[in-house]
Amino acid sequence: RRVPLTFKMALRISHSISSLLRGSRRMSDLSFSLSSEQQELDSLSKKFAREEIIPAARHHDQTGEFPWELIKKAHSLGLMNMHIPAEYGGLGLSSVDACIAAENLAYGCSGISTAIGGPALAEAPVLVGGSHEQKKKYLGRMTEQPMIAAYCVTEPGCGSDVAGVKTTAEKKGNEWVLNGSKMWITGAGHANWFFVLARTNATAKTSKAFTGFIVDATTKGITLGRKENNMGQRASDTRAVTFEDVVVPDENRLGAEGNGFILAMKAFDITRPEVAAGALGVASRAMDEAGKYALQRKTMGKPIIQHQAVLFMLADMAMGIETGRLMVRRAAWEMDSGRVPTYYASIAKAFCADHAMKTCVDAVQVFGGNGFNCEYPVEKLMRDCKIFQIYEGTSQVQRLIVGQELANRFAESA
Repeated sequence: RRVPLTFKMALRISHSISSLLRGSRRMSDLSFSLSSEQQELDSLSKKFAREEIIPAARHHDQTGEFPWELIKKAHSLGLMNMHIPAEYGGLGLSSVDACIAAENLAYGCSGISTAIGGPALAEAPVLVGGSHEQKKKYLGRMTEQPMIAAYCVTEPGCGSDVAGVKTTAEKKGNEWVLNGSKMWITGAGHANWFFVLARTNATAKTSKAFTGFIVDATTKGITLGRKENNMGQRASDTRAVTFEDVVVPDENRLGAEGNGFILAMKAFDITRPEVAAGALGVASRAMDEAGKYALQRKTMGKPIIQHQAVLFMLADMAMGIETGRLMVRRAAWEMDSGRVPTYYASIAKAFCADHAMKTCVDAVQVFGGNGFNCEYPVEKLMRDCKIFQIYEGTSQVQRLIVGQELANRFAESA
C-alpha cells in the first residue's frame, strides 16, 4: 500500500540524506550574504553617495572642477586606499570590500568616484612589487592625508597595445633618465607621484622590455598637459604627461629591471573587478532613474511601466546587473583567495561595462525625448558610462584575454 508522503516525512528523508552527504564530503560554504563589517561598509558608502556625491555631481559635470572636498571627506571616512595594509596606515580591506564601495560610489557619480578611487591603480604596482621602504614611503603618505597618485602607462600612440610603449628609461650610474609622453592619465593634474612604465631594453621581448618606476610629481622635467575636455566623467582629471630628461633614483625602481610589464598587468588584476563594480553602480542608477520615470510618465491612459515593451527593458537591466554583480564578486573572491583572478576579472570587466552601456542607452529610451535633454539625469549617465568600455583595457581586450585562456585550456585537454 502506498503511504502518502507528508511534509514531516520528506523533512526526515532530507535530513537523512544530508547526514550521509556530510559523512562523505564537506557541505558547501557558498554564501551570498555580507558580513556585518561589509554591511556597515555598504551602508556607509551608500550614505556618502546619496548625501554627498549626488548633490554635487551636476556641478562637477558642468564645471569639470576636481572634487577635492569630496575626496577629503571620502579619505576621512576610509573610502580611499582600501587595499593598503594596516602596516602602512591603511585598512587592508579585501577586494570584495573594495568592490562593494566602488559600486555604491559610482551610483552617485562615476566621475567623482573615479577621482576618489583612481589612485588605487597607481598604488597597485607598488603593492605587488614594491619594497618595504617604497611601500612605507609612498603608500604611507597616501593614508596620512588626502592625496592623488597616477598610473602612467597609456601613450598617444598606444593604449591597449602596452607593448607599443615608447617612453624610455636609460640607466646612468645609480639613476635613470626618463623620456617620453603619456596620455589620458587619470588624476595627473593633482598627482603627488606617478607610476611610470618605461622601456629599458629595446631588443627584449615584451615581458622583459619594460621597468616600472615611482616618480615624484615635483621632479624636474615633468610637464602636464591641459585638462582634457571629455565626453563624460568630467569631475575626473585627465591629462597628458611629458617626461623630458627626468632623473629618477634607482631606489625608485619597482622590482627587478625588466619586470615592469608584469607589474603593470598584475595591477589590473586588483583594479578591474572594482572598475566592473563601478560600471554596475552606473547601471543601477540608470535603472532606478528609468524605473521611477516609468511609474510617473503616462501614455495611452496608463504609466508606461505597464507597457510590456518598457517593462521588458527594465527587466533586462535588472537581469544583467544581478548577473554582473555575481561576476564581480567571483573575480574579487578569487583575488582574496590568493589565486590569479585575470580570467574572471576580464569577464567581469567586459560584461559589466557592456551591460552598463546598454542599460544607460535603454534608460534614455525609456525617458524618450526627455532623456535627450540635459535637465534629466540619464544623459549624463550615458556619457559617463562609455569610458568603462575603454579604460583599464577595452571590452575587446577583455575578450581577447578570456579567449586566450580558453584556447590554452582546450589545448591542454586535447
